[in-house]
Amino acid sequence: MSQAVIDRLCAHFGDRILETSDAFGDHEVVVALRDWVEVAERLKNDDELQMDHFIDLTAIDHPERQDARFDLVLMTRSSVAGARIRVRTRVEEGEAAGTLTHVWSGANWAEREVWDMFGIEFEGHPDLRRILLYEEFVGHPLRKDYPIDKAQPLVPYREVEDIQKLPPFGIEEGQPFARIDWEARLRGRDRQVSPAIGLQHGQRRALSDSEAARRIQARIAARKEEGAEAGEPEGAKEGSGA
Repeated sequence: MSQAVIDRLCAHFGDRILETSDAFGDHEVVVALRDWVEVAERLKNDDELQMDHFIDLTAIDHPERQDARFDLVLMTRSSVAGARIRVRTRVEEGEAAGTLTHVWSGANWAEREVWDMFGIEFEGHPDLRRILLYEEFVGHPLRKDYPIDKAQPLVPYREVEDIQKLPPFGIEEGQPFARIDWEARLRGRDRQVSPAIGLQHGQRRALSDSEAARRIQARIAARKEEGAEAGEPEGAKEGSGA
């Protein structure tokens, strides 16, 4: 069923669908950022697709990638047909994506979280502000180059009448990363506590890095090729010199 969604998108958008994949049963299309909103609208409004269930929207940071730094990923589902589809696009540093809040209302909070954690803006969003962190927070902590030992500025205590409030944490109470000497703890060890500090220390690449991901995709392609060859008629294999 999900493959039928990809086939219909390819039939409508043609070569504007840059890539397709069904690795591990997860069906995905890759589109250019300029087509991001139009593809989402097609998924929701096409009578044969009816992708009415917004599941999630998130981002992936690739700080070492030469072209666009971020992957923006949409996950949606049809409650009518049960099909699931993932849409991926690439976003450069400082580039804004079109908002999907007019397509699925659930995209509102998800886009705010992506802005809060990764710093990706969404053009046309009705209320783009932090959702998990306070307004005075500096930076975006899910970027892989975010310093693990960064201590955020303490927010002045806000007096509020008729409510019991605890005083704000001091740096020794609420900023654990700021009081751990990670360089001393990890010196001489090939071990990561986060992608950020691994990148800073030049440690071995994590499984999620692009080079490892390419190796996984190569293995998947090889298995698919073996399966296709195994399903061919014997005469075809002999004729091909297999």
